Amino acid sequence: MNSQKNQFKEYVLDQLRRLNGVECKSMFGGFGLYCNGIFFGIIADGCVYFKTNATTVEAYKEKGMQPFKPSAKQTLKNYYEVPEEILEDDEELAQWAQLATRVAG
Repeated sequence: MNSQKNQFKEYVLDQLRRLNGVECKSMFGGFGLYCNGIFFGIIADGCVYFKTNATTVEAYKEKGMQPFKPSAKQTLKNYYEVPEEILEDDEELAQWAQLATRVAG
């Protein structure tokens, strides 16, 4: 199981290689994504979540994505799952990540 988590983390980091200054740190059984020290994303349970605001969240909702729920009782409404088709397109993923970094900064 742990190697699957690490493989997915490495895949996500590879997909984000267009962004300079991306780091990944272990947190709460998942990973936090940072760009130049700004916390902008979460990798958990085989999904990636980016920081959103009232403007950027619409793109996630339009694709039917849900907010991050670390537990049954907790929902982080400012972090939404990145759609699979965005995750697979490194160019588009970099754009979404840059928006998330701006929102988080």
